[in-house]
Amino acid sequence: MKYRLLAGGSALVMAATLSACSSSSDSAGEAGGATTVDVWLMRDSVSAEFQKEFTEGFEAQHPKIKVKIQVQEWDGIGQKITAALASNDAPDVIETGNTHIAQYAQSGGLLDLSDKTDELNGKDWLKGLAEPGAYEGKQYGIPYYAANRVVIYRTDLFEAAGVDATAIKTREQWTDATTKLNKDKTQGIYLPGQMWYALGGFIWDEGGDFATESDGKWKGALDTPEALRGMEFYARLQALGKGPKDADEADPPQADVMAKGDVAQVISAPGGANVVIEKNPALKGKLGFFPIPGKTADKPGAVFTGGSDLVIPAAAGHPDEALTFIKELTGDAWQKKLAVAMSYVPNRTTLASAVADDPGAAAMAVGAANGHATPNSPGWAAVEAENPIKDYMTAVLTGGDAAKEAAKASEDIARAMNAGS
Repeated sequence: MKYRLLAGGSALVMAATLSACSSSSDSAGEAGGATTVDVWLMRDSVSAEFQKEFTEGFEAQHPKIKVKIQVQEWDGIGQKITAALASNDAPDVIETGNTHIAQYAQSGGLLDLSDKTDELNGKDWLKGLAEPGAYEGKQYGIPYYAANRVVIYRTDLFEAAGVDATAIKTREQWTDATTKLNKDKTQGIYLPGQMWYALGGFIWDEGGDFATESDGKWKGALDTPEALRGMEFYARLQALGKGPKDADEADPPQADVMAKGDVAQVISAPGGANVVIEKNPALKGKLGFFPIPGKTADKPGAVFTGGSDLVIPAAAGHPDEALTFIKELTGDAWQKKLAVAMSYVPNRTTLASAVADDPGAAAMAVGAANGHATPNSPGWAAVEAENPIKDYMTAVLTGGDAAKEAAKASEDIARAMNAGS
């Protein structure tokens, strides 16, 4: 799953003059004997400026390798990648959403990079990028960049209520502060009833998950005691605002709701703050960020890690050069530059300091240390397609029996995952 609302402002649009893709066979020969690496990057994953800087820097460092990039659209990318992997004319490097790799690896169309993890600093990779990049014990996806949700809050409303955001380190402190903020016309928090990624964080904090696997079969896990405790906390937090119980954060867009001026907090990627300010310029300078609190003060709340990995198709014409490209783009120097340029979380925990001067990205980086991914199975795509988790959440929030509704949703998750795996 790829966030469309990332940190660092509204979406940066690639220049229309970016290179079109040509096949590996067409690009093998270059003047001076250089080899061209064909790369697919996704729309808005980097700015045109960063792409230009990286390409020029890479080619200067590796004069025998040229880089040709085609920017891909997220709509329909799954089918396009599947077709490319099944062909004999695939690009050399593909950027893909971190939760999609199992689906592509299952087809046999990706190169196994397990023996390259040490030289790519795999020991420090963010868990939420590294784990979904692996399938059946083999590493296919190399973590590229990450983004996750934080709390965006109104600094003026917090100050007026006597709430110190820097002191909020635990769930109980969070709900106490939110209760204090929730008075008069102010909503302590705007939390729609179907923000299932936020629910996932609370479930992971309790030691649960959406689904578990045993002997090749998946079982939905929303009806476990751990997951039920996560839903119980979600319901308690959601009740401290006026968010709809039957919609997610996109309906209505929660940035639009916060821009109206009476919402003290939302859970969002930091880029949501820029959308709020675009809608209501009077809020400029009045928005802050802190990591989603955990159960205890010594550990931030669990978050879903969105972002991308880089893969090499098995049919790539230049796998060695592709690996060199990936090694540079995911290495220390360019990861730090990428994080600053795009307000991303770097792919490794040891590089978190690169975004220390960006409040939103810094809050993301703290949460990313406790990042998680959805169940690593090709069948998870089928769960997201019908999404029984949303229906379950609405049912509970509107008075349904949590255990019964969780059991029903767990059956739906198991059916979808086992059919698609």
